[in-house]
Formats: sequence, structure tokens, C-alpha cells
Amino acid sequence: MDRRWPDVDRHVRSLYGAGVDSVLPDLHKRLMATVANRSELLWNLDHQREANPEWFQSSKALGYVCYTERFAGSLPKVQDRLDYLQELGVTYLHLMPLLRPREGENDGGYAVAAYDEVDPVLGTMDDLESLAAALHERQMSLCIDLVVNHTAREHPWAQGALNGDPTYKDFYLVFPDRVRPDAYERTLREVFPAFAPGNFTWQPDHQVWVWTTFHEFQWDLNYANPKVFEAMVGVILDLANRGVDVLRLDAVAFLWKRLGTDCENQPEVHAMLTALRAIVAIAAPAMIFKAEAIVSPEDLVPYLGAGDPERREADLAYHNQLMVMLWSSLATGEARLMTNALERLGPIPEHAAWATYARCHDDIGWAVTDQDASSMGWNGFSHRRFLNDFYSGRFAGSFAMGELFQVNELTGDARISGSAASLCGVERAVLDKDGVALDAALQRLELLYAVVLAYGGTPLLYMGDELAMLNDRAFADDPDHADDNRWLNRPFMDWAAADRRRIPGTVEHRIFHTLAHIARSRGARPELHGGAATHVHRLFDGRLFCFSRKHRQHEPMWMIANFGEDTVRVGAQSVPTWKGRSQRSVLRGNGADDDSGGGWVLPPRAYLWLVSE
Repeated sequence: MDRRWPDVDRHVRSLYGAGVDSVLPDLHKRLMATVANRSELLWNLDHQREANPEWFQSSKALGYVCYTERFAGSLPKVQDRLDYLQELGVTYLHLMPLLRPREGENDGGYAVAAYDEVDPVLGTMDDLESLAAALHERQMSLCIDLVVNHTAREHPWAQGALNGDPTYKDFYLVFPDRVRPDAYERTLREVFPAFAPGNFTWQPDHQVWVWTTFHEFQWDLNYANPKVFEAMVGVILDLANRGVDVLRLDAVAFLWKRLGTDCENQPEVHAMLTALRAIVAIAAPAMIFKAEAIVSPEDLVPYLGAGDPERREADLAYHNQLMVMLWSSLATGEARLMTNALERLGPIPEHAAWATYARCHDDIGWAVTDQDASSMGWNGFSHRRFLNDFYSGRFAGSFAMGELFQVNELTGDARISGSAASLCGVERAVLDKDGVALDAALQRLELLYAVVLAYGGTPLLYMGDELAMLNDRAFADDPDHADDNRWLNRPFMDWAAADRRRIPGTVEHRIFHTLAHIARSRGARPELHGGAATHVHRLFDGRLFCFSRKHRQHEPMWMIANFGEDTVRVGAQSVPTWKGRSQRSVLRGNGADDDSGGGWVLPPRAYLWLVSE
């Protein structure tokens, strides 16, 4: 309390002014109550993680991301599958939104109707607590989504606001006419222009406009009201005492609204996250935050506390740019754009880490800036359109079978849906019964994850990628999902396919054991600690992607990956910063081998992890 309460006091006052004198004592009482009600097991976990605050940055860390119902059916049944996750090397289980959503359309669970209940289809809060305890027994942690920007309109807070309850009167952004909404709209972007245009929704029964950034049934919370902040603190601390280790803070960039801006990444968002992080550090030190901020690179690093001075904000943030650049490199067969873009990304504090990933539950928005594209002599819009054409299979010679998502007919912008395996070419190769193409497709999937596991931070593996699961085209048969093709890459787990991981010669055996081997290799490398700095290096051949990782007293580890379609030879003098020092491989994949001159031969899609002799 002595160490972290000043951060709470300072940042909450910066948000709300002297008028928070009535709020701060209530926050203080809530913190004390949380500590008093914390179980002995969680109390002990707090002490362990205070002694080792880098626990989530371990080189042995591997995250697994899935929907509860699609992975196992329910929370109790997830417990029955923990052996499978341990076999893969998982230490961190992220269950996609599981708090009770509104009935009917709910944006994949992100329209929450109750923060204190689990979706009854999945189980109960007691089941969630039991699963957390089972994970902790295996030295695994539990991550869940917390939607902080908005609630469903059916949430009790929203219903109270509509019904005139003075407690909830100012919990949402409600307007009697279009004067203020129109003023805001001049500088706001549309997140889902095709099926949720605009940022405000008319409520005919109450004759008001409500701020709805995402969908008309998702109402943005009004964080200018300190009571909203206080209520969200209560939600967070209640989940902490259920045993949740990591909160993925959904849509965090949108929390503060300011007229004349795009209402994203406002300074108040960072003050609020810093205060929330300090509150959790006091009451439940075993818990950390992961920021879901899919924003430009310049706006992203502050969510990890980068700046002057550094802050304790989110502990993890999604490295969206790495994911996008990996797919761009696979499509173009070269890595120069990835090198240029990642080279200019600013450093992050050592106490924070990236969450690296190849795919997730969502679409891919092509976050290729015009500045990065111009570094290649390319036009940004044209390259983004090329990527959409390539990964939707419309580009001649494409191996991918994705689908366009959210096509904007006015601007020509679009995004891509599809599973990692289908985007890598596995689906097309299976349909064509082309063994050579299948081998190349699986090599692409392996290459992606070899980079993801080495690049830095906490790597995340999306459910089914370890089995090369394909697009789930049956989504169109479900009326609740038919108009949202992101369900292509949200399949039900194929446990029959999982059983084939034990049968040599199958696709599932190959990819499962390859990824598990890479994860074990990562765990043996102290250089790959999540707090280790990542440095991108330019090599003599633009098809090669090269970076090094160095953690404290350890020598650097290097990765070199060939994204081209031709074999490249890398000599012992190819990397100037080696200064003649010999390197040896600690992991090689997709045919990488030594050559007779003391260097290496990298066929297409091959990669090496190297350390100094």
C-alpha cells in the first residue's frame, strides 16, 4: 500500500480532480476487503509472484487461446483436457469471453450482460474458480477477457440508466439529440462500417442517442464518471479473488472520449490503466493485465508503460504488427518490409512484454502504414489491397483460402478471415491432393510459429493451429454467425484430429510435435526470456529476416529465417555484428543445414536459431 497507493491517488486525481475525495476512501476500503477475502492459496501465489514478478516472461511460457465451448464444451470439461495442453507445453490458458453475454447476437461474447456470472452454457463462477485452482496446481495460469469499454444494453447498469436509477444515470454516454453526436462523428472512425455504421444508436423507446462504437447493442461506458471507474475496479478485484491471473482488457484504446479527436489512445486512458494496475498490485499481486490495443505502432508501446517516465501499465500487449508483417512476408516472399517496420518500433520497458502470435480469433486488419510501404517504394493502399487479394485466393498463384471481411465499398478497404492453416495453403493442398504443396504449406505454418516463439515476449498459440485445423465453413449454417465470416477461424476442436497426433506420418503428428519441440527448445534458452531486448538486423538478402535476443548477462541468440522461394546461403561473415565470432545452431527447421564453408544453407522457409560458440 505504501509503495503503490500514491500512484492510485495521483492518477485518479488527474482524471477526476479534487471531487474524487469521496471516491478514494471507497477504493481504499475495497482494496482492504479484497485482501481480507483472498484465499490462502491465492495469498501464497501473490507472495510467489511478488518475489518473481517476471513469472509471465519465462522462456518456458506458452499461451493457448480458445473458446471454452469450442475447445471442450464447458469449464468442467476444460479441466479434463489439461493433460493435452501440458503435452503441448502450455503454461497459460486464455479462454475467450465467458462472462454471461446478452442472448442472441452478442459479438462473439463481447456484449456482456453480467460481469459476475459465467455464461450458463459454460458453467458457473464456482466452475471458473475450480478451473483456476486446477491450473495453478499444474503451474499454469488462467487468462480471461474483460470487456472494459462497453456493456450489453441488457446489463443491469444500462437498464438502470434507462429506467432513471440515479446510481446509473451517468454510466453511459446518452444524448437527447444529434448535436453532440454529429460533432463527435466528424473525427471518429467506423469500426464495422458494413454492418454497424456510425458510432451512435437511436433508442426509440426513450428518445435518446447512445454511444455505441461497435454494435448497437454494445453501449460505451462513460469513464468521465468516477463511479464507473470505481465499479470496474470492483469487477476486476472480484475476478482476481476467483483466481484469474491475467485480464485481457478488451477495446481498451476507446475508454476516453474527447471532442475533436478519434477518441482513441487519449492520455486519460493511460492514466486510468496505470491507476488500475497499481490497485491490482496492492490487492492481488498475482494478477497482471494484457491490453487489447490494436492500434498503430507509435500508439501501441505506451500501453506497456513506455515513455518518460516509464509507467506500470499493461504487462502484456498484442504485437499486432509482427503478426501482420509475417503474413505480408509469406505473400511477397521477402522480409524487407518486416525488417523496416519492426526496426523502427520503439523499445518497451523490461518489466513488460509483447504477446506474440500468428493468428487469433479475429480478422486480420492490414496494419501496413503508408510510411512503411513507402520505405519499399510501394503504395500503402495498393499493398494492402494485394494482401486482401492474395489471402482471399483471388491473386494468381495464391496458396491461401481466406475470405474478405468488412469490405468498404467506398474506400476499398477490407480485412481477411481464415485459419492459420488455410491461409498457409493447407486447405488448398488437401483439396488438390498435392503432397508437395501440403509440405510447403506446413513449412509456412512452422516458420510462422518459429518466429513467434523466438521474437520476444509471451508467445500465444491459437486453438487448432497445433493440428493444422482448416477453416470451419459450417459457420454459415448457424443463423447467429452466418453474417460474420470471422467464424471461419473459430472452429470446434477436432478431438479425432487431436488423437491423430500420436500417429506418425499424419499432418497432426507432424505439426503438433514440431510446435511442441520448438516450445521445449525455447524453454531451454535463457536468451528468450520475455524481458530480453529484441534487435532486428539487416542482412545481405532481402528474403532473410534476422533478429537477435539478449537477456542480461547471457550472450545473444540469433534467428535467421528465409521467407523466399529460393535457397539462400548464409556465410559465417554474413552478419557484421558477429565480428567474426563463430555461431552454432540450437534449432534448425525446414531443411536448414550446415554448408562446407562453415556457414548455413537455408532452403525456402528454413530457419535457424544460433548462439555464439
